[in-house]
Amino acid sequence: MKAVILAGGEGTRLRPLTCNTPKPMVPILNRPFLEHMLSHLKGHGVDHTLLTLCYLPDVIQSHFGDGQDYGLRLSYTLEEDPLGTAGAVKNVEGELDGTFYVLNGDIFTDLDLQDMARFHRETGALVTISLTQVENPSAFGVVETDPQGRVLRFLEKPAPGVTTSNWINAGIYLIEPEVMAHAPYGEHYMFERGLFPKLLDMGAPVYGYRSPSYWVDLGTPTNYVKVHRDLLPAASMQAGYGQSSIHSSADISGPVLLGRGCTIGPEATIRGPVVLGDGCTIGQSARISDSILWSDVSIEPGTDLKGCIIGNRVSVGESASVGEGCILGDDVTVGKGNQLDRGVALWPNSAIAPETISFL
Repeated sequence: MKAVILAGGEGTRLRPLTCNTPKPMVPILNRPFLEHMLSHLKGHGVDHTLLTLCYLPDVIQSHFGDGQDYGLRLSYTLEEDPLGTAGAVKNVEGELDGTFYVLNGDIFTDLDLQDMARFHRETGALVTISLTQVENPSAFGVVETDPQGRVLRFLEKPAPGVTTSNWINAGIYLIEPEVMAHAPYGEHYMFERGLFPKLLDMGAPVYGYRSPSYWVDLGTPTNYVKVHRDLLPAASMQAGYGQSSIHSSADISGPVLLGRGCTIGPEATIRGPVVLGDGCTIGQSARISDSILWSDVSIEPGTDLKGCIIGNRVSVGESASVGEGCILGDDVTVGKGNQLDRGVALWPNSAIAPETISFL
């Protein structure tokens, strides 16, 4: 079984976190999101995955290589310009010689892919679209089906009252290879607004697979935080703090996940949910709550972090504070005593000089 992961997006909604890191490599519980996705595919019988890349492709390729270390075969295709969801798959059509999965590279899910494949076979579908249920479908692509699951029509971001369905396109497809003959080569072309509606017009069997599985679109900071809050309790219980140095007077209450080689100073306070990446240093009497820190972050004594996301190699000076909703990109320096109030975003390599800027 093969799968295609659409991993070429720029992740603009997650900036500044994605300025140096492609969206599929954004860490979830201290592992690149793409590692979670590949592990899920492997567990459901996929042994060859093709990744379509465009933005910062070297970051992904250098990390995963040929996939041997992960027990998978990985292939890569580079796009000079984005080709869209169907255009990207058309670009690798020559390697797709059987039924294959297509997955958007920003969906965190535990979808039962094998049961989806069973449904696909039993219905005789040419395309099966995974569907997830939401409270407000107006911000999504709604898929209306008959009682057997056959797709009747697609509605893109319908106004309230236009449809009674709240089942939306979940961004995972199971496709027969002959379907791709109906997509143009070398053009920007979408499944959602191009190929799938075209197949419906042709009368082709397109089905929706309804699933109650966990499903989150990682494309926004809010959802990035949500995934951590949802998964952290179980992950922190399994991991413990074994590879970090924690002063006896530090006060840590979970759920908290510490990476390798972290140092927690005297009288520091950490109130979960909190994730610290590898090599983070937390100074004396620093306070951290409801935050995600990536790798090699330095937090000086007396600093207060609350409800923020901190990129790689960030330094936050003594007695500074970083407030709710703030996002600091890689290699940012916040000087001594500075206060970053709610919702501030700093791009990579920004520097705030000591005691010169206040966002309060």
